Amino acid sequence: MRSEQRPRGEPVLARAARILQAFTPEEPELSVSEVGRRAGLHVATASRLIAAMVGLGLLARTPAGRVRIGVRLWELAQRASPTLGLREAAMPFLEDLHAVIGHHVQLGVLDAGEVLFVERLSARDAVVNVTRIAGRLPVHASSTGLVLLAWAPRELQERVITGPLSAYTPATVTSPARLRALLAGIRRQGHVVCDGHIHADATGVAVPVRSGPDPAAPVVAGLSVIVPSDGRASSLVPALQAAARGIARRVGGSSSLVQ
Repeated sequence: MRSEQRPRGEPVLARAARILQAFTPEEPELSVSEVGRRAGLHVATASRLIAAMVGLGLLARTPAGRVRIGVRLWELAQRASPTLGLREAAMPFLEDLHAVIGHHVQLGVLDAGEVLFVERLSARDAVVNVTRIAGRLPVHASSTGLVLLAWAPRELQERVITGPLSAYTPATVTSPARLRALLAGIRRQGHVVCDGHIHADATGVAVPVRSGPDPAAPVVAGLSVIVPSDGRASSLVPALQAAARGIARRVGGSSSLVQ
């Protein structure tokens, strides 16, 4: 959106937020003009705000004069992250699971109708995996997202089911009727196996992580592994479920770990 289309008197904080959102994992460094264009700001306005944010440590300049996210912003985010306790509780179980699986083990939470990945362990020769820490995927497409959606509020489920269902591969669920049936099956079986839903060579297996050992406790995260599509993914479900129960015991019913 062009800057002149922005409402007059827009708060500086809103502009600063758009500047931060201009950066992506694929493009962590941008020129001032690129930041302004992506944020919908005049280059002079972008330059002034960037200078202020650099002064606060929220942004940093590279030797080439480009701009990137500052270490100070990462530090502040780590202190206040609502997922920090969850990640700390989960890490020993993620490490044990990763030692057994040898591919990718990841933990995701539901945020703004998407799955946000808060932790991931990988191996050098692991199968292809498009997710990354602090990355997002649509809930209907990934195994982690599907287990979160299965126990999400009904309004969100209906919004996803009736909304656009984008496809990553021919195996991605794009039919509302099929998605509705899949969610019912996940709630019944307690897990999901997604063969080739994101990439043809990879299969995701996921289980819910609850806020405590009670089987009826709220689901606060999704635990998943990404392994080769060799037909053996289902055999990993018991290991995933054991890890999820361990995480739930450590979480201990604390609803403050995630928003």
